[in-house]
Amino acid sequence: MPAYAELAHEALESTRDALTREYESFKAKGLALNMARGKPSRAQLDLSMPMLTCIVDVDDCTAEDGTDCRNYGVLDGIPEAKRLMAVMLDDDAEHVVVFGNSSLNIMYDTMARCWMFGTLGHTPWCKLDEVKWLCPCPGYDRHFGVTEAFGIKMIPVAMNEDGPDMDEVERLVAEDASIKGIWCVPKYSNPSGATYSDEVVRRLAGMPCAADDFRIFWDNAYGIHHLSDDAAQQDQLLDIRRACDDAGNPNRCFKFASTSKVTFPGAGISAMAASSANIADMKAHMSPQIIGHDKLNQLRHVKFLHDGKGLAKHMAKHAAILRPKFELVDRKLSEGLSDIGGCTWSKPRGGYFVSFDAPTGCAKRIVELAKDAGVTMTGAGATWPYKQDPADSNIRIAPSLPPVEELDAALDVFVCCVKLAYAEKLLQD
Repeated sequence: MPAYAELAHEALESTRDALTREYESFKAKGLALNMARGKPSRAQLDLSMPMLTCIVDVDDCTAEDGTDCRNYGVLDGIPEAKRLMAVMLDDDAEHVVVFGNSSLNIMYDTMARCWMFGTLGHTPWCKLDEVKWLCPCPGYDRHFGVTEAFGIKMIPVAMNEDGPDMDEVERLVAEDASIKGIWCVPKYSNPSGATYSDEVVRRLAGMPCAADDFRIFWDNAYGIHHLSDDAAQQDQLLDIRRACDDAGNPNRCFKFASTSKVTFPGAGISAMAASSANIADMKAHMSPQIIGHDKLNQLRHVKFLHDGKGLAKHMAKHAAILRPKFELVDRKLSEGLSDIGGCTWSKPRGGYFVSFDAPTGCAKRIVELAKDAGVTMTGAGATWPYKQDPADSNIRIAPSLPPVEELDAALDVFVCCVKLAYAEKLLQD
């Protein structure tokens, strides 16, 4: 079949009418399916149930240094938890602080400290006339929500297959001291699945910045979330902190990670890694805020996951559940949309999302049609600052939560909605 843009007007009208009938048949089924958020499925959550029995009596409550984890204290995390999270952060335990269950919470608090107190003696950002932030797009909507909450002006920069457009990033940060940072999801990026190349990492670490207090917020949320346990099929990422050290900018980056998609999103542990100076500065501001986080949960995670080998073994079980879902997404999109033209999508080797680019001007209509047919998607525009996708094209597909049979049905609806929205758009034009 010719691409839709090549069809004669009458043929396109006939195609639209057939798609409308197919769409109405989906609506009549009263579906309630969800591909909106990157949540682990019930089967994935079940993998970590044994962790809840790792601490059953008083003898299980003592850390390796003798700390009674039931009591107050230990601001930066017990030693064995710092070592475990150092594996996820690709760093050394002495550069790690362990927090509660949410890495987003750490990012917000880190932004708030920079905003209220400044960083390493620099002027607090709240006292500046304007603060700007670079946002690789498509990107993570909750990141954009943090910067928007502080009134920080967000500047979109293109996200390529090997990371953000560094020519543009370098140009912007070199000429504007009000640009104070950049959001990065460097491995299996949300939503594109891209992993930053070594060159991009080194350029981020070494680029001249007009702002001496420029900071990279390095959210390595998917650093161990491969779709294959074959090392040859796993992306590799250069460590940003060591790259910053090598470039003579040791304080430029903050690294974040959590076990939200490893164990339980509502009951995991999170951590941050940074330079010794940044860690000391952060702890000085944390001391009035909190005495210590949940050490029993830190200990529980260590007893369950053990170390890097234990993490890899556990994540291979996640991959076995997720891989068929990502394969299904690619197969359904290929079978349904390859011939119509105007559509592209990512084929990630890890992470939680597929980034779908619809024909220009169609994303909002696709999401609207899907919702009316009983399939909830991430809102169109969510992957851009202020929810403003200038091409009205990008849609984030999250295949992890629904069972395979529900995902199959949801993708059938989605494909129909893409075709119908595109046919409508061409006829309107």
